[in-house]
Amino acid sequence: MNEQATTANEKKPAEERSARRDLYDWIQCIVVAIIVCVLLFSFAVRLVDVVGESMLPTLEDGDKIIVSDLFYTPKQGDIIVFRKDEYRPQPLVKRVIAVAGQKIDIDFNTGTVYVDGEAIDEPYIAEPTVDPLDFNGEVTVPEGCVFVMGDNRNHSTDSRYDTIGFVDERCIMGKVYFTLFPLKNFGSVYD
Repeated sequence: MNEQATTANEKKPAEERSARRDLYDWIQCIVVAIIVCVLLFSFAVRLVDVVGESMLPTLEDGDKIIVSDLFYTPKQGDIIVFRKDEYRPQPLVKRVIAVAGQKIDIDFNTGTVYVDGEAIDEPYIAEPTVDPLDFNGEVTVPEGCVFVMGDNRNHSTDSRYDTIGFVDERCIMGKVYFTLFPLKNFGSVYD
């Protein structure tokens, strides 16, 4: 009987050490996961809220979007997030219509946007562009800048508005890659 009690007592400390080791492993995994998430969201990607309806139907007010500027160079058609503090402190979300060196013109009678003399195909817009805001005719995008517009053209404050104008590439926080929340909108913003 003493031998059985001794064997049972020897198993208890071994089980306790195993349970402590498992707990330590779990805590270590959780801490590493938190650190990776913090680093990822600090340096690689950002979570940004869409404010307003200027990007309808592509993005809705309140959507939470994933943005990254890693190795990013703006291209025509990209949806970007940028800051324009003289307009408002919150980030703005718009689509790049033209990049440095390109000429942009808009025919407000037909709602057609032209880049370098070619009408651009815009299946993503809510309606044709008929509101000129402060836009006065063909302009060339300066070096280091982009020309942006919202997809909800007639309800968007964008590069047509003097306070926003051309967006300096240094003000771009990154390209929008997909919608994270709400779940009904989850997925890529590019079809």
